[in-house]
Amino acid sequence: MAEQQKTSEQESGAGRPNRSVQPVYLDNQATTPTDPRVVEAMLPFFTERFGNPHSTGHAYGWDAEEAVEQARAEVAALIGASAREIVFTSGATESNNLAIKGAARFHRERRPHVVTCTTEHKCVLESCRQMEREGHRLTVLPVRPDGLIDLDLLWETVTEETAVVSIMAVNNEIGVIQPLAEIAAICREKGAYFHCDAAQAVGKIPLDVTAAGIDLLSISGHKVYGPKGVGALYVRRRPRVRLEPLIDGGGQERGLRSGTLPTPLCVGLGVTARLAAAEMAEETARISRLKDRLLEGIRRRLDGVQVNGHAEQRIAGNLSLAFEGVDAEALMRATPRLAVSTGSACTSASVEPSYVLQALGLPEKLSRASLRIGIGRFTTEAEIDVAIEELVSKVRALRAAGSQAAE
Repeated sequence: MAEQQKTSEQESGAGRPNRSVQPVYLDNQATTPTDPRVVEAMLPFFTERFGNPHSTGHAYGWDAEEAVEQARAEVAALIGASAREIVFTSGATESNNLAIKGAARFHRERRPHVVTCTTEHKCVLESCRQMEREGHRLTVLPVRPDGLIDLDLLWETVTEETAVVSIMAVNNEIGVIQPLAEIAAICREKGAYFHCDAAQAVGKIPLDVTAAGIDLLSISGHKVYGPKGVGALYVRRRPRVRLEPLIDGGGQERGLRSGTLPTPLCVGLGVTARLAAAEMAEETARISRLKDRLLEGIRRRLDGVQVNGHAEQRIAGNLSLAFEGVDAEALMRATPRLAVSTGSACTSASVEPSYVLQALGLPEKLSRASLRIGIGRFTTEAEIDVAIEELVSKVRALRAAGSQAAE
């Protein structure tokens, strides 16, 4: 009976491969496994240390509050902020919404203009479009073919009426790193806030919000080996950044984000930040070697393989590769041993070409031929070798089948 149930569940998977065979995980831009050290630190706060951090009248609440504040300090230290500038949220989507909508609404009278770019995450683009629906003027800037923002065009676009400029630190699809300090300098000169979606950057590249001049910065726990359901927003205090809150309630988090904080998740994010600060340099070097091994291994045996986005100004763990003459969806179906994606996890259900790759000016055929490969903390050399073999053999097979069909 149990075997029949298992077979039925597999058959209802709409063509998905047998889940009993775990594929090699290479989709670390979509999410990362929670580091076991983070899980271990969180566990007591679900059971023995379960107090409400806002209950200030007894020891359970004091214990939880102390743990949350320690986590706040650890997150702040990772990005060069002070603990009082960290607001805990449910993740980067909420942080991005709070930063953009909060800044635009607070300054709607004097600064009714919002600026972003075409390759931002959907939650940033949709937040900006909501501001446009509410009467703000919106400018969505193009990017260069390498995925980087045109700083001269940004300078011309930002005016004394601009409330907030939202440009991400690292693109979630192509991994390019934007020139944050230069963007911040333009915003500072024009009197606009600079908001940075750093979900794909925190813990992967060094960040110092004070040195860079960033006003608002979004963090996501599950992109950097922390738990899902928690993130943070850095809100600069001096000069003070003013936001209108999205959530009304008890006034927690400096009045910017009401609601009882999830102590275990906050603790997990704090430990995640501490580990990232301690291990980032070594981890980046190791992941970079794996990325080079993967790319060189593929290119030695395949022609027509293109890296999307800037070749050098990118994080180590991201490879967006276009395989000429191959449909990426077909390639994914042909490689069930690999967990990769065709783009953002938030839009990958769509059969349309990636809007990020289209923004680079990539022809539709190459956009549809592109895979995103995300190498992470727990990726091994042996797994990279499996990926090379799988991709090379299946690309060759698909190209051969395509050639035969053309004849």
